[in-house]
Amino acid sequence: MRRADRLFRIVQFLRLGRLLTAQKLAEKLQVSQRTIYRDIQDLQLSGMPIEGEAGVGYTLRRDHDLPPLMFTRNELTALVLGVRLVSAWGGAENVVAANQALQRIEAVLPAELRDELDSILLYAPGGFHMAQHLRERLDILRAACLTKRAITFGYAREDGERSSRAVRPLALAFWSGVWTLASWCELRKDFRVFRIDRMEDVLVLERTFVPRRGQRLEDFIKAAMPKPDHGQSVNRGSVLTVGD
Repeated sequence: MRRADRLFRIVQFLRLGRLLTAQKLAEKLQVSQRTIYRDIQDLQLSGMPIEGEAGVGYTLRRDHDLPPLMFTRNELTALVLGVRLVSAWGGAENVVAANQALQRIEAVLPAELRDELDSILLYAPGGFHMAQHLRERLDILRAACLTKRAITFGYAREDGERSSRAVRPLALAFWSGVWTLASWCELRKDFRVFRIDRMEDVLVLERTFVPRRGQRLEDFIKAAMPKPDHGQSVNRGSVLTVGD
């Protein structure tokens, strides 16, 4: 955890109004008590009105406290469900970030709303199907999309046919328990969608790419949109073909 994040969380814990010892804070943040003492001192020197002492505990002076963060029950339900979905099906980095975000939200909720968290009976089971190596692969592919770096990988189709691909990754999408990568395939010279669980030996190249007209994410989305014609069903062509 970055030091700035740790300092922020210390303040949020102290805002709850309970006297917290350095040992308790150290357990919550998984650091040493010495680190907590140093952080508390730095926060006090920066002007944060933290009261208390070593061996007794610390709290944040009430007159400095901010108004509580307020959510409606429906808003809180949506936030918690989102965190549970990410925890079940997100990338490794997303899981950590989502849980930290929920802890931050919980730390600034008034007591009556904190009690609501345990009564939100919406869950996202199934995450046990998301193997750790797929969570880590999801992180790698997301970073490649953001940095616009080409990738190579081996791919196994559902019928068993294998191929080697070099693609320009555009975006990731989640479909009924399966993550897919939308990309511009340099082999097919067209858009292709690949299931990340069928990829092998994924390698992010140093080579970057500049999105060109006809090869961009917005072009992919436009091509994927159905175009009804007098009520007839639409074949959206190869754009949504998985890994051919």
